[in-house]
Amino acid sequence: MHCALYTAGTCRSCQWLEKPYPQQLADKQHHLHSLLAGRDVAQWLQPMAGELSAFRNKAKMVVSGSVERPLLGMLHRDGTPVDLSDCPLYPAGFAPMFAVLKSFIARAGLTPYNVARKRGELKYLLLTESTLDGGVMLRFVLRSETKLAQLRAALPWLQQQLPQLKVISANIQPVHMAIMEGEREIALTEQQALEEQFNQVPLFIRPQSFFQTNPQVAADLYATARDWVRALGIDSMWDLFCGVGGFGLHCAQPQTRLTGIEISAEAIACARQSAQRLGLLHVDFQALDSTRFATAEGQVPQLVLVNPPRRGIGQALCDYLSRMAPDYILYSSCNAESMAKDIETLPGYRIERVQLFDMFPHTAHYEVLTLLVRRL
Repeated sequence: MHCALYTAGTCRSCQWLEKPYPQQLADKQHHLHSLLAGRDVAQWLQPMAGELSAFRNKAKMVVSGSVERPLLGMLHRDGTPVDLSDCPLYPAGFAPMFAVLKSFIARAGLTPYNVARKRGELKYLLLTESTLDGGVMLRFVLRSETKLAQLRAALPWLQQQLPQLKVISANIQPVHMAIMEGEREIALTEQQALEEQFNQVPLFIRPQSFFQTNPQVAADLYATARDWVRALGIDSMWDLFCGVGGFGLHCAQPQTRLTGIEISAEAIACARQSAQRLGLLHVDFQALDSTRFATAEGQVPQLVLVNPPRRGIGQALCDYLSRMAPDYILYSSCNAESMAKDIETLPGYRIERVQLFDMFPHTAHYEVLTLLVRRL
C-alpha cells in the first residue's frame, strides 16, 4: 500500500508499512506462538487476512484548523495537526464525504476545538459506513450544546449533499481530556441505528455501540466462531462482553439457549433487534457487567464465549470459570498478551485450536480466536 502521508513522514500510524505483508503475517504468528509456547496447542490454523487498503469502515477524525479551513485527522503530541482525509485505509467514498463535511463545518459555524487554548466547540467527527448498503452514521462530538441549534439548522443542506447519511447524532464531551466521547448522545435523525449484515446475519450499530473496523475480516472471524461452535453440538452458551451480539447471533441455532451480556445498553438494544429479526426465541441479551453477571449466576452453560476489551477477562472471571468448569471456552481477543495470561490461570483447560485474524494490517496488532476444552 502506498501512502503519501507515510512517505512524507507526517503520519506513521501504520508502523509496519515498509515491511512486506507476508513478513507482517509471519511476525504476528511468531508473536502468538511465543505467547503460547508453554502450552500444548492441538491445532494451529493458518492466519486469516483481508484487503491491505481501503478496509476500514470507520473514521475517527480530530477536527482542528479554523472554521473556514478545518482539518480532519489527528494531532501529534506537540499539537501539530495532520489532515488524514486522503488516508488509503479508508474506502474511496470517504474522501468526497470529508470534503463535503469541511464545507459543512464552515457553513454551520462549528468552530474546531483548540486543545491548547481550550476554546472552540467541534472536537471530533466519527463516521461508520455499512457494507450492506453504503449507509453512513455520522457523529459530531461537541464540547457543549452551544452550537447545536446552528448544527440543526444547517443539517438539511448536509443531508442533501450526502444522501447516504442514515444516522446523525451529536455527542456532548465537555471534559478537556483525550476522551473520544461523552455519555450524552443527541439524535439528529429519526433513524438511530445503522444496519449491517455479515454472513446473512443482520447486525445493527448505534452511536455508542462498539463495532469492528475491518468488516471483511470481522465477517471471517464470526463465521469461524460459528463453524467451531456448531461442530461441538452444544445447546446452551453465554456470550460475555457481547457488544452488538455478533458472535452469539452467529453461533446460536433455533434451539440454542443463548445469554448475551454487555455493559453498554446501546449495544444490547442492537443485539435484541438482531435477535428479533432472526426469530431466535431462546435468546436473552442483558446490559450488565460481564464478570458480575457470570460470578453471580448459578447455572453454567456448555460453552462460554468471551470477547473482552484489551485488558482481558481478568482473575475473578478466570477463577469463576475454573470452578464452574463449562465444557468449552471460546476466547476472542484483540490483545493476545492478556489472553495468554488469562489462559495461564485456566489450568483445567487444554487449547484445542488457535487462529490469528489480521484485522489491522501494517501494524503489530491482530485478533485471535482460541478454543479451550475442559480436561477430563
